[in-house]
Amino acid sequence: MPGKLRAVAVLLWASFAGQAAAATLKVDYRITLAGLTLGSADIAGSFEGERYDLRMNAHLTGLAGLFTASGRGGAAASGTFAGNRVVTSGFSATARSGGAERTAQIAIAAGNASEVRIEPPFEFRPDRVPIEETHKQSILDPLSGLLAVSANRARMDDPANCNRTLPIFDGTQRFNVLLSYAGTQVFRKPGFSGTVLVCNARYVPIAGHRPQRWAVKYMQDNREMAVWLAPVEGTRVLVPVRINVQTYLGMSVIEAEKWAVE
Repeated sequence: MPGKLRAVAVLLWASFAGQAAAATLKVDYRITLAGLTLGSADIAGSFEGERYDLRMNAHLTGLAGLFTASGRGGAAASGTFAGNRVVTSGFSATARSGGAERTAQIAIAAGNASEVRIEPPFEFRPDRVPIEETHKQSILDPLSGLLAVSANRARMDDPANCNRTLPIFDGTQRFNVLLSYAGTQVFRKPGFSGTVLVCNARYVPIAGHRPQRWAVKYMQDNREMAVWLAPVEGTRVLVPVRINVQTYLGMSVIEAEKWAVE
């Protein structure tokens, strides 16, 4: 592994052992598809001043063991807040299914991806839209893209916290997620009770995708996607408590089951 990427991975995971943060967050999620449990996930975050560190783990058990293989994955990201913008500084992820494992590391400077390493690499597909250097600039990694930061801590329910475009780059694809304000909801789970923002979401592929694949076309036309954002007490940060995406098998929902802030 190149030294630069090795340093990114080490710093991302070691950041949780650093100085005490102004706030730490732990959220446990349940993942369902068409009402059946598909797996679980959790997010741990620390927020100190204008800096954040995130870590996520997921365990997919398979839809009743029938449709998908079981697997585990984890990711880590770090960065800073600049006004109401999230500026990522590094991302790493690992996915395991059966005996196979794939890792990804992205070194990011000033919001631009400077180096990408994926092992083992994905198979070359001639019908993929090529990723150019311009597609790696001013990006968010997938994990940092879950965060919203409010310009005004007194207005965490400001529609502006929804009305934005997320320029996501995961190392293989560059796409936008267009968020728009849809209203508010009252959300209650252990550790959290209050008003959350509801944002509609749209998927817009930019590069790295295969435009003729039916799944890409399905997601482009998908109007049944939304994210619910809850404020993290003591910070300007909002984190998802619910993400729902319509799939051809039914509605996929990732919903918080437990929320803890220190």
